Amino acid sequence: IYGPGSQLGKSGNNSWAEERGCSIACQGSVTSAQLHAPSIGERPLSHMPWKDTMRRVVRQSKFRHVFGQAVKNDQCYDDIRVSRVTWDSSFCAVNPRFVAIIIEASGGGAFLVLPLHKTGRIDKSYPTVCGHTGPVLDIDWCPHNDQVIASGSEDCTVMVWQIPENGLTLSLTEPVVILEGHSKRVGIVAWHPTARNVLLSAGCDNAIIIWNVGTGEALINLDDMHSDMIYNVSWNRNGSLICTASKDKKVRVIDPRKQEIVAEKEKAHEGARPMRAIFLADGNVFTTGFSRMSERQLALWNPKNMQEPIALHEMDTSNGVLLPFYDPDTSIIYLCGKGDSSIRYFEITDESPYVHYLNTFSSKEPQRGMGYMPKRGLDVNKCEIARFFKLHERKCEPIIMTVPRKSDLFQDDLYPDTAGPEAALEAEEWFEGKNADPILISLKHGYIPGKNRDLKVVKKNILDSKPTANKKCDLISVPKKTTDTASVQNEAKLDEILKEIKSIKDTICNQDERISKLEQQMAKIAA
Repeated sequence: IYGPGSQLGKSGNNSWAEERGCSIACQGSVTSAQLHAPSIGERPLSHMPWKDTMRRVVRQSKFRHVFGQAVKNDQCYDDIRVSRVTWDSSFCAVNPRFVAIIIEASGGGAFLVLPLHKTGRIDKSYPTVCGHTGPVLDIDWCPHNDQVIASGSEDCTVMVWQIPENGLTLSLTEPVVILEGHSKRVGIVAWHPTARNVLLSAGCDNAIIIWNVGTGEALINLDDMHSDMIYNVSWNRNGSLICTASKDKKVRVIDPRKQEIVAEKEKAHEGARPMRAIFLADGNVFTTGFSRMSERQLALWNPKNMQEPIALHEMDTSNGVLLPFYDPDTSIIYLCGKGDSSIRYFEITDESPYVHYLNTFSSKEPQRGMGYMPKRGLDVNKCEIARFFKLHERKCEPIIMTVPRKSDLFQDDLYPDTAGPEAALEAEEWFEGKNADPILISLKHGYIPGKNRDLKVVKKNILDSKPTANKKCDLISVPKKTTDTASVQNEAKLDEILKEIKSIKDTICNQDERISKLEQQMAKIAA
């Protein structure tokens, strides 16, 4: 029997070795003499300090050898002024067409949207999405339309944007719809995984609002469930439940349509620093947080019994918030700490200890944020199982996670059918109480992005009635006869106001570009 981690084959009597915490496997049978005869220079197993951990070390998994590799410099996105706002979101969102990055912007909030192939140095005058009047805190691509992205901001609004098919040629200042309902800054936006045009937002007013983007209306408002700031919100696989982590140290599982708390755990992590909670495919909840001694922890919970965790592991004493990224197809969780220079990854299984450490990708530079590519955007020919977009201070660096395989054939064990871009439900069906799992697609022949249909907001004059969006009136039920002279005058005034807002926003964007040019001139003079 050789050193730690080695295996001797695949059959034979394992009971002797299993008693000593290791697995034996030989191509043929193993004799008692062979088992008891250590080779020269080898100590007997009873003296090996690693004997008790041997079984865990050699646990069989096709993901044991996953390795990460950063791309070459010419495939990075350079000279990007990544946002410095103090908020623990990922600052980056990715889909098979575009990468979006929240950036520093004077006079409001902005984010970049770059086609994936637009690598290299990004010019300072490159167009941005700059309609918010305060810093952008979170962005999220629609899973059912690769050209639609939502953004939440310090200006208390959520905006939904339609990006042109080939990317931006001019700065975008007009969203498709503005969703107003929060009284404080909006730090979280998350699209429903299976229902079209359903968007969740959470703000520092401790409220969660679920919107029908297709009509621009807030249909569910959960404003009395959280007594303190909400750190994050996660939908479950079919979008019937959400789980939240809050500053009051509670993890809650909520049924948003019934507006009731299904499960709750006080002090899921006892430390004061921010927590995160996400749903796994099997319905369990995975959390990251801090212990009372400020050690970073990860835990696994069953919502049906949240008294004790299924698993709880302490990691290290760094103070960066651990952002979890989950792949439901492979049951791998990647943990990226803000300010860390590493990505740790774990496999979730049904066997104790349930959360199995796989490996760590390490680099030199700390990460300011992280984007995570959906499965359909990966290169299946290279056995790529994950791709991250790591934000540095001035650039975005893709990191590719690969399972080494000798064969060039499609590896169906690495790529089970995955969630595709087709919505399983319409928004109205979900609000009426229907549930549906994601519609799956095969990646055997790769994923070719199809033509996305434009996002249409079907509400009476939705773009012309933004300033009155908060009025609690049913625009659809208003009779046509009420369109008298007064309402025509009001519409004319609204048009004037909207035109003025647009011209002010355009001026802000132009001033922003002018400031960038002046900064460049200053840099040249200083050099």
